[in-house]
Amino acid sequence: CLFGVESVAADEFRRMGFEDIVTENGRVKLSGNGNMLARANICSRFAERILINVGEFSALSFTELFDGVKALPWENFIGRDDAFPVNGWSINSKLFSIPDCQSIIKKAIVERLKLKYRISVFPETGPEYKIRFSIMKDNVTMMIDTSGEGLHKRGYRRNSNDAPLKETLAASMCDLARIYPDTKLFDPFCGSGTILIESALMATKTAPGLKRFFAAERFSFLDPQIWRDERTRAADLILKNIDFKAQGFD
Repeated sequence: CLFGVESVAADEFRRMGFEDIVTENGRVKLSGNGNMLARANICSRFAERILINVGEFSALSFTELFDGVKALPWENFIGRDDAFPVNGWSINSKLFSIPDCQSIIKKAIVERLKLKYRISVFPETGPEYKIRFSIMKDNVTMMIDTSGEGLHKRGYRRNSNDAPLKETLAASMCDLARIYPDTKLFDPFCGSGTILIESALMATKTAPGLKRFFAAERFSFLDPQIWRDERTRAADLILKNIDFKAQGFD
């Protein structure tokens, strides 16, 4: 999530039913099953991405990075035909070269899958599993992105202006402003109306991701039914007869 939004996002996840919630700088750690993963993507107003934490370890050299990545159970997620591009970032670490980290992580995953699937070539023609890594002070976290496009892209706006306010940040502002079903909201500098739209979604309890697609909907280890169930659950929570009104000017 965006820096400064961690506590707001954590409270939202608690209301969703998540457990073991821990806030850190720029992210919230939590645990849940496949249904909860789908729920987080569909319903979260404040998170930028929902990622599966495959594993964490410390690495002071590229050899330790390779061994740490190779030891993780990638076969539980990635099939023999699936694509798995690698991207990430490194801060205050001896492993500061992003291209080198990408190459080593990719090679380590391939070597792990070679042993498990007994094949030497991976066509990567199947669904895409975006691998993301973060290295903070030599602590490595390996993740799989389940969202695809960032969650601030709700699906209701085709184009944006030159200086857009992120929908996730606008939603955070609405949360801090305490938007209720009977709120009267005025935005005198509304721009393209992001705050107005996000406040209306919040007042009606409309899940922001109801009308968009997520990368994890293609994942073979997740039952497609969970997405239908969670969309139905979210749709049932929408409030239709409320007194909320919002006006904007610019």
